[in-house]
Amino acid sequence: MTHARHCPAVLVAAPASGQGKTTVTAALARLHRQQGRRVRVFKCGPDFLDPMILERASGAPVYQLDLWMVGAEQSRRLLWQAAGEADVILIEGVMGLFDGTPSSADLARHFGVPVLAVIDGKAMAQTFGALALGLASYQPDLPFAGVLANRVGSARHGQLLEGSLPAGLRWYGGLPRDSAIELPSRHLGLVQADELADLDQRLDAAAAALAASCEHLLPPPVCFEAPALESLPQALAGQRIGVAQDAAFAFIYRANLDVLRALGAELCFFSPLRDAALPRCDALYLPGGYPELHHQQLAANAPMLAALRAHHGAGKPLLAECGGMLYLLEQLTDVHGQGAALAGLLPGEAQMQPRLAALALQLVELPEGSLRGHTFHHSLTRTALAPLAVGHSPNGGRGAEAVYRVGRLTASYVHFYFPSNPAAVAALFAPAEACAA
Repeated sequence: MTHARHCPAVLVAAPASGQGKTTVTAALARLHRQQGRRVRVFKCGPDFLDPMILERASGAPVYQLDLWMVGAEQSRRLLWQAAGEADVILIEGVMGLFDGTPSSADLARHFGVPVLAVIDGKAMAQTFGALALGLASYQPDLPFAGVLANRVGSARHGQLLEGSLPAGLRWYGGLPRDSAIELPSRHLGLVQADELADLDQRLDAAAAALAASCEHLLPPPVCFEAPALESLPQALAGQRIGVAQDAAFAFIYRANLDVLRALGAELCFFSPLRDAALPRCDALYLPGGYPELHHQQLAANAPMLAALRAHHGAGKPLLAECGGMLYLLEQLTDVHGQGAALAGLLPGEAQMQPRLAALALQLVELPEGSLRGHTFHHSLTRTALAPLAVGHSPNGGRGAEAVYRVGRLTASYVHFYFPSNPAAVAALFAPAEACAA
């Protein structure tokens, strides 16, 4: 019999995107870790880049939480498991605290996790208190821990911000306005952790700055109820799945890899940028990433392109998501107009755009079953292929993404969340003889 577990926990949220939630969450994680605590961090919503930073800060795997894509029960399972191995749980919110359906506030309320509001204090003084009060009282049943200021200009500025808080709102300190702790970004969000040579120095500097001002570091304990027991059939036992993973293909949910392993698959990783051959494998998974930043190098790796064509020609399963799909087109052109010929397993081409092309949660009904996920991209694709299926957003977000199929190749802009339907995932990666049976 499983029992409820208790662990200090807080959800780091903000009034809007760009306030510094990731910097603050990473600073908190690094500081707790430096003080000898075991830290587990989660990210609200379908984000790949923030978790890379948070994993480096905490030294532990980071998983997504979301009441729709991940689901309430799976989110409960992840939190309960973390509560059994951690001294503190940090959850980074998504967008503004009340933005989206479901929102960060919805998740905080559902699990009883208090909110720590991060507010960018730049160009603000006493209005800081009004904004903090609004976040704390807008929904009366929302558990609220307190407020932390970001981009504080000076000690005097910090005093003004703290002094503006009404009675009952706890001050958690502030981070200074300092380029040495800011995290750089590009068109899809933060720069990937492995690309930042000085990331650990930035995290240490942020932790030190937080330690100098934070009076209430450890949040209150939260009770996480035990989830229902879960076991998956070994539907992929004996299958070796090659997973692309390098600077061009890094947008992979850890939960997706966990599901493949739980289904019995053996995973082997490879780099389309560097490797001249595929590993010995029965199926391939090409996740999203930044192929547009490396398309000339990908095009120059002719042996890898030939290996992909041979894999497909042999009738072996291949799932390609977003950037993985772009890699399989005939051509990919970047925002500067520089094109590169790629695998050509899908007819058509993609052109990078200067602005966001789609952003939405997605529900897709495939022949194998329904899968949930999300879409987020800056490219537009032209192809003569008729879609196998078209996703839809549960909350009217931008994007109704097509899913294409050529033989055992399945491709889409959608980043699928495998735990939403493990049986469908097993069918996508199943060997040809299993599909024919």
